[in-house]
Amino acid sequence: MTKIAVVEDNQTIRESLADYAQTQENVRCVSTCATGEEALKTLPRYAPDIVLMDIQLPGISGIECCAQLKQLMPSVQIIMVTVYEDTERIYSALRAGACGYLLKRCQPEELAAAIREVQEGGAPMSREIARKVIASFQEPSAAAAQVEDLSPREREILALLAEGHPNKHIADRLGVTDGTVRWHLRHVYNKLHVRSRTEAALKFRSTKPG
Repeated sequence: MTKIAVVEDNQTIRESLADYAQTQENVRCVSTCATGEEALKTLPRYAPDIVLMDIQLPGISGIECCAQLKQLMPSVQIIMVTVYEDTERIYSALRAGACGYLLKRCQPEELAAAIREVQEGGAPMSREIARKVIASFQEPSAAAAQVEDLSPREREILALLAEGHPNKHIADRLGVTDGTVRWHLRHVYNKLHVRSRTEAALKFRSTKPG
């Protein structure tokens, strides 16, 4: 059973997200919070697997709450669900540790697909956001050079990560341990100057034609 929590100050949206999430198979909403401060205080007790997080919250922002939650619960997966689609906020959320970024105007099926993708180790994004992030890499040649600087094994792992495979699938595919995959990914992140799976995958995709 995947445990979901919702952090959203608008009660109607908060309840709608919680209710809809629970219509998905093997998903249960364990907590809803109206502020980042409330989330930091209560969510560690409920230990959700996935948090749906608004950005514009009263008090601390959803981005700051995301960063602090990742410190308290490193394994929690946070999907930003927001009206904001400017590049600065997108990257701030990804740097804070968010694994996905959806717009509130997304269709319910897109939210359901995002939850499933996170369950499988992926990094969901609304199409508009993915296009914007990829377009923001203004120097594809520099990104290509960084990818080229990776070792053959690191490039192999990065390619599988960019296809949406979780660490365990990558490890099984390559015949190595999860720990070995994590060790290689730390080096990949350092060489690509990124801080998350999503950023690494997007930078890798930006180097590919088409």
